[in-house]
Amino acid sequence: MYNSLRPTDGHSMAADANFGAGTQALGKSPEQQGNQRIRHLLKCFGLRTSLIRLKVIDALLTAADNQRTLGVRGVHSHLLELGIPLSFLSVREVLKRLCSEGVITLNADKSYSLHEEAAKVLDGRT
Repeated sequence: MYNSLRPTDGHSMAADANFGAGTQALGKSPEQQGNQRIRHLLKCFGLRTSLIRLKVIDALLTAADNQRTLGVRGVHSHLLELGIPLSFLSVREVLKRLCSEGVITLNADKSYSLHEEAAKVLDGRT
């Protein structure tokens, strides 16, 4: 009997670790899903995606989820804890650029948070 799903290149289906793994093989990890949301956010604001922008926004979102606020030093420290060796000046410049583009806002206490329009984009309300 011919099975159209069976590979015809000489490999057995059992040898392929991803075959039959269910939705986990096709689904994305939570980190990838979060990165896709942040990539979409940056695109909506006309910004190119970069690793530092992804990580900075992710740090701010993580802090907000934990009911904390982060300033430049807090974001820089968070990135260093994750093993991302970026200079303090680089982090500060990215935060300033994200602020000037309206993605994040600088609060009165010198902490940063996601702008409400950016939050709408992340939540899919726009």
